[in-house]
Amino acid sequence: MSKIEPTVQIDIDIDINEENAELLRMMERRSSFSVFMNRLLKNKPGMVGVSIILIVIFIAIFANFLAPHDPYFITLSDRLKPPSFIEGGSPKYFLGADSVGRDILSRIIYGSRISLAVGLAAITVGAGLGIVLGLLAGYFGGRVDSIISWLMNVQLSFPFILLAIFMMSVFKGGLTSLILVLGIGAWVRFARIMRGQVLSVKEETYITSAVAVGLSLPRVLFRHILPNAIAPIIVVASFTMADTILTEAALSFLGLGISPEIPSWGQMLSDGRDYIQQAWWISVTPGLAISITVLGINLFGDWLRDYFDPRLRI
Repeated sequence: MSKIEPTVQIDIDIDINEENAELLRMMERRSSFSVFMNRLLKNKPGMVGVSIILIVIFIAIFANFLAPHDPYFITLSDRLKPPSFIEGGSPKYFLGADSVGRDILSRIIYGSRISLAVGLAAITVGAGLGIVLGLLAGYFGGRVDSIISWLMNVQLSFPFILLAIFMMSVFKGGLTSLILVLGIGAWVRFARIMRGQVLSVKEETYITSAVAVGLSLPRVLFRHILPNAIAPIIVVASFTMADTILTEAALSFLGLGISPEIPSWGQMLSDGRDYIQQAWWISVTPGLAISITVLGINLFGDWLRDYFDPRLRI
């Protein structure tokens, strides 16, 4: 009599279908966002910075509803009118009027649009150009790296503000020219950071495996290398945004920015420099707007730097 051994067949399915994989990715993103928000809420300077940024964005978006007057409307009878909270002021102008009777508060509110729009557009131009060139320089090395590094060194050898003044003088000013000039000035930062990041990750196993299986170059660069090197770029973008706002204000102050009739914080500073003794509010109020906005961006940038630094994680 033969003994029959029972056999048990265990099938383990290790394949994850696309629906489950997408669900897993969503859970990971929610978990990362929760960690991000929890750490941000526990950091007071970071929260102050975010609050300032959100307020400025809110003001810029709803400027049409928040501005008490038309920022372009001229009332010569109200020129140099003091703010409403000091002696001789009028309730009509909370922050006073400028040299031609335009409401300063309304112009500051509309000026936030220019600062944010120019800053974001210039960062987009600079980051796009810098990331692409940095990826190419770090990945290919050799002659490609030498040429791109030479271009970076040439631009860094000139003080950017002088280069920007020269370029804006050649282009005769304008919003588009201003954005392009500021973007050209910012690309070097992004390129240098991206190049260093690519050099540190391109020899990792997942990158060599992606190349070995025959993935296309754009897929390797933008789907595998870039996501793993993007954290420092985000930090650099925050600080570059603050520098861009300051540079735009400086160029507008010198008369090389956007058109004078468009409300701009830098242009308002320039308009008030001849009246600093008799009408200090024309220059002080837009100066405070610039300072507070840049402070908020820098505070948030400092927190981002700490958040993405693995040495500071607990």
